[in-house]
Amino acid sequence: MNTNTVDVFGATSTTDEVLYGINLQGKRILVTGVSAGLGIETARSLAAHGGHVVGAARDLKKAEAATAQVSRDAAIAGGSFDLVALDLASLKSVRACADELLEKGWFFDVVIANAGVMATPFGHTSDGFETQFGTNHLGHFVLINRIAPLLRKGSRVINLSSAGHRFSNVDLDDPNFERTPYEPFAAYGRSKTANILFAVAFDRRHRERGVRAAAVHPGVIQTELGRHMDPSRLDGMIKQMNDQLAAQGKGPFAWKTMPQGAATSVWAGVVAPAGEIGGKYCENCHVGEVVAESATISGVSEGVRGYALDSNNAEALWKKSEEMVGESFSR
Repeated sequence: MNTNTVDVFGATSTTDEVLYGINLQGKRILVTGVSAGLGIETARSLAAHGGHVVGAARDLKKAEAATAQVSRDAAIAGGSFDLVALDLASLKSVRACADELLEKGWFFDVVIANAGVMATPFGHTSDGFETQFGTNHLGHFVLINRIAPLLRKGSRVINLSSAGHRFSNVDLDDPNFERTPYEPFAAYGRSKTANILFAVAFDRRHRERGVRAAAVHPGVIQTELGRHMDPSRLDGMIKQMNDQLAAQGKGPFAWKTMPQGAATSVWAGVVAPAGEIGGKYCENCHVGEVVAESATISGVSEGVRGYALDSNNAEALWKKSEEMVGESFSR
């Protein structure tokens, strides 16, 4: 892995630009959610640089078809690509996936927790958790903690979060919206804040053995993630971003491409110095700055809310998560 500080990358950097000159042969990387969008590009770029990539997906048939190019690029670069079944909305599936990886004895240098859902209608996972919190946070919480023995010294865990964490802090008194009126983006915000807090708490627990964790906001990309989103809501958000950009004398909003969207994940995973990103929130290929909760920010603004990096909040979430999944993970 590259240990040199890299500050030449930004919002428009692509995966291939970030990984230029980097040889990942001998490195094994787990990427969840490889059947669509950012997961495919993340896996492809790492495999194309010689990495041994293990892709996890709920629908293996869909994933196999979607990752044909990943397999081809892996073969050319001297890497490899394998698929494992993982349904993050089912703890039975999560535990089975972890057991399979443990049985195979595949040690990992990087885990990129990429899979997720956004702004879904109100519903529950097979274990009775609110869909977004259960899928985006609790599924990865159990998977990563269960495979922690497979993380080599010097490895990294990268949780995909979002600027959407700024919609809401976690609500540990009512995580399943049993008393709170359900709002899709509030639920999304809770789950994305949880992704950051999990990285903070995991990093604290494992950094002494040389394992670091960070959270990443990929940017605003057109993917299957937005399939539940009301088009009028999307139009309103884009208008807000354009108004803000115009006020700053900047051009109109532009979607990130897939290679641009996956760039921060691979930058944090294999390029940036571990001490720079450990326990932090990253965006546009750099570490994000804390912004006040009173600050008015939109999807094109940078910054992370302080509650998402708060160590007490992270520990409280960890404890609540253990209670919810019925499993304790040692400190």
